[in-house]
Amino acid sequence: MSGAAHRVGEQPTGPHPIKARRVAFDWTTTPLHWIPDEPTATHVINVLHLLLPAGERWFVKVLKEGLPLVTDPELRGDVKGFMGQEATHSVQHSYVLDHLAEQRLPTEAYTRHVDLLFEKLLGETPPFGVPVPPREWLRFRLAVVAAIEQFTAVLGDWVLRAEGLDRAGADEIMLDLLRWHGAEEVEHRSVAFDMYQHCGGAGLPRYARRIEGMVVVAPVLAWLWVWGASYLIRNDPELGGRLRYSLRAHNRAVAKGLLPTWRELAAAIPRYFRRSYHPSQEGSLRRAVEYLAASPAARAAAGAVGRAAMS
Repeated sequence: MSGAAHRVGEQPTGPHPIKARRVAFDWTTTPLHWIPDEPTATHVINVLHLLLPAGERWFVKVLKEGLPLVTDPELRGDVKGFMGQEATHSVQHSYVLDHLAEQRLPTEAYTRHVDLLFEKLLGETPPFGVPVPPREWLRFRLAVVAAIEQFTAVLGDWVLRAEGLDRAGADEIMLDLLRWHGAEEVEHRSVAFDMYQHCGGAGLPRYARRIEGMVVVAPVLAWLWVWGASYLIRNDPELGGRLRYSLRAHNRAVAKGLLPTWRELAAAIPRYFRRSYHPSQEGSLRRAVEYLAASPAARAAAGAVGRAAMS
């Protein structure tokens, strides 16, 4: 089942190809605490900017490495579209890191560890000389990408529905970035999974490797997130060391609708473990496509391209 096939009732009429979109965001007026008076919620979400530039570059590398193994033309087209979208996400989140640095919150002390994780520990060859055959190492990394994409689809659908962020007066530019990105995550939610299923062998070994990917991803992602939020809060120049990350403050933000609930995040794991599972069951493609049509950044960039073509 390729990424272009989705549940009836969620898919716009006709085929839905995956394609990269031009976007442009102006960060000059976005404050450091872009959710007013909510530094914990702000920085828990800001961890995305720490993880995604390196992580999504790595997604593109892994899928490019596996692309010659894809024999289905429709899936191959979706994989190329996925790669284009993820490359764009990486660039746009890198610009947010530059903006944080301009606000006296440098992130290199954290992001160099993220770079090490993706470039060395999950690079083209197994780390420390571990004797894993190249095909199996690729399949494992594809399983890791598919497991991460399970969470990005859940988070993407959440942010599209997160009215608490609007009620809190969150910065409109940051909300547009998060919702544009989240909508594309929902849009391409099935592609990495379908590629893994296509390239990952057959039967029980393929299923077991898929579960292995999630068993690795879930705790590592949780650890990176808590570490990242703690780092950002501790180094926030406006807080001056007066605040630390705490579950109490996190849970208060959850209660206000500023962060996804623990149940929403945890429930994504057992769903993924089902033998019959497919990511087309996650979120609403219709909601995602509607936001992508309305996103101010996407509309502005499309307008700029159109004006340039007419000039």
